[in-house]
Amino acid sequence: MPIENPITIAIIPARAGSKGLKNKNTYPILNKPLIQWTLEQCKESRLLDDIFISTDDEQIMNLSNLFGFKTIDRPASLCNDDSTSESALIHSLEIIKEKYNINPEIIVFLQATSPLRKKDDIDNAINYFIEQKADSLFSATKISDLTIWQKSNTWESINFDYKNRRRRQDMPINYIENGSIYIFKPKILKQNNNRLGGEIVSYVMDFWQTWEIDSIHETDLIEYYLNKYNLN
Repeated sequence: MPIENPITIAIIPARAGSKGLKNKNTYPILNKPLIQWTLEQCKESRLLDDIFISTDDEQIMNLSNLFGFKTIDRPASLCNDDSTSESALIHSLEIIKEKYNINPEIIVFLQATSPLRKKDDIDNAINYFIEQKADSLFSATKISDLTIWQKSNTWESINFDYKNRRRRQDMPINYIENGSIYIFKPKILKQNNNRLGGEIVSYVMDFWQTWEIDSIHETDLIEYYLNKYNLN
């Protein structure tokens, strides 16, 4: 159970179009627009006081309104391929204060492209954030069995020493930032222009929750796990 009751809102930035997969946020995943999975997960939360969707897409606006969520008209200047999520989040906070007179204490930033969330993941992450007295949080998965290389001029081993290989069980545990859940205090975003800062903690999820949709190639994999773990 939460140890206090701060004003907690979710913001879901979801612009129209995309580079890797056209209209990614409304692409059908198991016969639902991709963003609908995240909207349904927000509906399951008992700790979110309000949900806002920042978008320039009429279909996303209409769908969000059907769920009873508030929409923020995202300006074209923040909908380019090089526009950052932070710019959409900052704009959203300004509108939320001006239009709705809401001053949230905790922001939950959810990406529609990472829909592999269990029904209690959002609330569990919020509770963990509060219990840890954190300033920001990112969700992650363990990658203890993966060996990562980087190539610049030459190949370089990143999370292990190829000249001194350890047994699998002796390898250090590394983590992937899976993009599913971010939580932060508003001051962190405003001061750093970044979703992370101050005292950072991580909410660790199962390895199968690593995957997100960036291109058509991940859609079958996402559908497989949504079905396998009965997330619909």
